[in-house]
Amino acid sequence: MNPSPDKQDKCVNEVISCQKNAENNFKLTKVRDFALPVIFLILATIGIAASGADLKLSALFCFDGEWPIGDLQPWHLLYKLDRIPAIIVGVCGLVAVFLGLLYQNRRHWIRPGLFLVILLALGPGLLVNSIFKEYWGRPRPREVVQFGGTKEFLHPWQKGSAHNGRSFPSGHSSAAFYLAAPFFIYRRKNLKRARLWLIGGLSFGLMMSVARIAQGGHFLSDNLWAWGIVHLTAVALYYLLRLHRDTAPSAAE
Repeated sequence: MNPSPDKQDKCVNEVISCQKNAENNFKLTKVRDFALPVIFLILATIGIAASGADLKLSALFCFDGEWPIGDLQPWHLLYKLDRIPAIIVGVCGLVAVFLGLLYQNRRHWIRPGLFLVILLALGPGLLVNSIFKEYWGRPRPREVVQFGGTKEFLHPWQKGSAHNGRSFPSGHSSAAFYLAAPFFIYRRKNLKRARLWLIGGLSFGLMMSVARIAQGGHFLSDNLWAWGIVHLTAVALYYLLRLHRDTAPSAAE
């Protein structure tokens, strides 16, 4: 027995309504993913500037123009680690891409692998180290007059002379915060694993930030924006590479 036209229309309307709700939820999530970090960065930057936290926090580690705490462990070890953990994750992404191209049953590895590779190249690589650090010109804490240097202190929004100050943002911290990148790969497939990567990456990034502040290499706001640039780049790539459509667990999981 065929359903009546009224019932068919009702079913069609319900399907259309569900699709519209899904689209609206997706748009809302997308706006939230971009807007919340930007709002946080702006408010945190204003708070740091208004409270003088950049200079006050760095002053805790500076003694007569020297930064001895930064030479102690684990801060010195973190400085030496530099970008090694990030490069390892990026290489894993590259391997995933090649395996996905070689094996049919590993095709689902390609986009996550590309995400890791492109994010490393764009975030900590191009945007942080090649563009902002080279051309923004913000002096490091150990270079400003407040800590025995000769240069003027600048807020993060104040552009200095290109190649004459490489404090903004922190290259070490950007590479450390990059370790949270797998969060975006797993956020719709394995929430528990996604949270572990997020917590681990943010924790490592915070530790690296403390190390660079203790060494007189960067201000608090430099590390804040190191996270911000990497995170927003990750969000953009997450949607450009359509990782938000990966809802089914992969074969490896």
